[in-house]
Amino acid sequence: MPVTSSTRLAVGEAFARRDAAGRRLAEDAERIARACRDMAARFHQGGKLVVFGNGGAGTDASHVAVEFMHPVVVGKRALPALALGNDSATVTGVTAREGFAEVFAHQIRHWADPADIALGISPDGACANVLRGLETARELGLYTMALLGGDGGAVARSPAVDQALIARSCDPAVVKEIHVTTYHVLWELVHVFFAQTVPPGSAGSETGEPETSARAAGRARRASEGGGDRDVEAVR
Repeated sequence: MPVTSSTRLAVGEAFARRDAAGRRLAEDAERIARACRDMAARFHQGGKLVVFGNGGAGTDASHVAVEFMHPVVVGKRALPALALGNDSATVTGVTAREGFAEVFAHQIRHWADPADIALGISPDGACANVLRGLETARELGLYTMALLGGDGGAVARSPAVDQALIARSCDPAVVKEIHVTTYHVLWELVHVFFAQTVPPGSAGSETGEPETSARAAGRARRASEGGGDRDVEAVR
């Protein structure tokens, strides 16, 4: 089948949408690095990562949790994490009695500790139950993060969210793809910061090389552009 001019245009537009969103992610490198530093500090305090979202974002939550609990990279330590949508009996039980808006907030009240991290995922920032979960987490003293799309919606505007990371696209497929890249970068840089604050040779240390926030931001930018974990100059 011949490639027509309209087909070429569609292909170009598909890649352009992803290129623009990826560049915006790279521009957020410093914000992502700060979030990873704060997450690493919570893990050092004995905290765990609690992740939640609806539908496709719920599968992302499960993906994030297993990345931290069972790293695919040899030599990286497991860090405690759980996804609140994994237990269908709990999800449906809470929904039947308290309503869907409380499905994450209820579990956070019973699962979470003040040292924990709450990460809510919402492709448009308009998920009421994700917002309620983050609000409850904030009330309990957790560090609260949101992975969002579009303009971030009500979740991004909420004072209950310590750090909002937004995939700035209205295309749900592109948002999904940027979210996957973002939480892979989160996983990578949390380990960088975690290792930085552990003395070389002590239990749990992965490397004795110090890592500055600017250097980690460079890693975040490089990873978002597809460069992996190679050494890069610090972002000034």
